[in-house]
Amino acid sequence: MLTIETRIGPVAYEEKGTGTPIVLLSANPGDHRHFDAIVSTLARSYRTIAVDWPGYGESAPPQPPNSASAMLFADVLEDVVAGLKLDPAIFLGNSVGGYASARLAIRHPERVRALILVDSGGFTSHSFAGWLFCQIKGTEFITRLFATQFARTYLKHRTPLVEQIIARIDEGRALHSRVAVDAAVWRSFLHPDHDLRSSASQIAAPTLLIYGRYDPVIRFDADGRNAQAALPDAQLIVLETGHEPFAEDPESFLQAINPFLLSLSEDRISHVPSNTSAPH
Repeated sequence: MLTIETRIGPVAYEEKGTGTPIVLLSANPGDHRHFDAIVSTLARSYRTIAVDWPGYGESAPPQPPNSASAMLFADVLEDVVAGLKLDPAIFLGNSVGGYASARLAIRHPERVRALILVDSGGFTSHSFAGWLFCQIKGTEFITRLFATQFARTYLKHRTPLVEQIIARIDEGRALHSRVAVDAAVWRSFLHPDHDLRSSASQIAAPTLLIYGRYDPVIRFDADGRNAQAALPDAQLIVLETGHEPFAEDPESFLQAINPFLLSLSEDRISHVPSNTSAPH
């Protein structure tokens, strides 16, 4: 693992491969290992950079841990991208990782080659029930008590990787800082700055929206439709999974994103000016 300095201290990331960078950003709770089922395939053609959010994996929590928020994660992403001096990159973000990616594309479009938003945050219309759920899930007691069962609810396919993810979430219940970060991020979902629906029209980068049909947290027929309405040029794909399609059904996920990635390469080639001058 490598580290990069950010406004809240060093953040860890794992880098593999060479070529156009693809930045992999997990959900809350989550770390770079959530992408283990796809990263080796992507690294054959791309420079993959899988980030550990503050408080997860090998990244230390913010201080105090309950100061964490989706907006802070998005700030940290800006620092990571600037610190690594990346060429315009592809951002593959899940849940809060999708929110951070989309916000980066709004604020720093020159940094973003394309977006793959997977069950992305930032496009929720909060009903009273949704507001209440975020408030309850945003308490440390409830997060500690139900984190494991909650993960079993939104991760539908029990692959070996998914079982490892659930086991790590269960282990995290014993870490006060991790519980505090997890709960604080949930509370932040209710902040007005987490709502990207009115500002997403500023996103100029090619965008692919992917949702799991059976995700009970970020629903394809609610959040997904909101995202599609906010990004009318984006393609929407629904896979037969829960919240993390890349971990639950990596083969289908890679099949879904490959045409999009190929179109980016073809688009770049098509914009290379030809040399029409006569040879000397």
